[in-house]
Amino acid sequence: MLTPSTPKPREGALLWTIKILGGLLIIVFLGIHFIINHLVAPEGLLNYEQVLNYYQNPLIPLMEIVFLVFVIGHSLLGLRSIILDLNPTARLLKILDILFIIIGGVGIIYGTWLALFIARLGG
Repeated sequence: MLTPSTPKPREGALLWTIKILGGLLIIVFLGIHFIINHLVAPEGLLNYEQVLNYYQNPLIPLMEIVFLVFVIGHSLLGLRSIILDLNPTARLLKILDILFIIIGGVGIIYGTWLALFIARLGG
């Protein structure tokens, strides 16, 4: 019997470990994100100029990009895990893996470009 803390067949220990660690790191980055953007910010939200100033710290775009990578990776691995519950054929799983890699790559490239673009706007 599988428990939520063990990899599924065809998931592999590496993908399972990445998914679990990614989920934990998302909680850490989400906490930092909420504290800075909603608790420290006046009136609970940063305005446009404050966001541009906030992104002038080189660690902020880096942190947001890493957060984005973890969210995309964790969500696509989670979706793949849900699809594994439906017992797809090996061919369909391979097609979905390629599709998820493309979608994830495009999302990460776009998000990285956007974070760096915002950082350049304030400079």
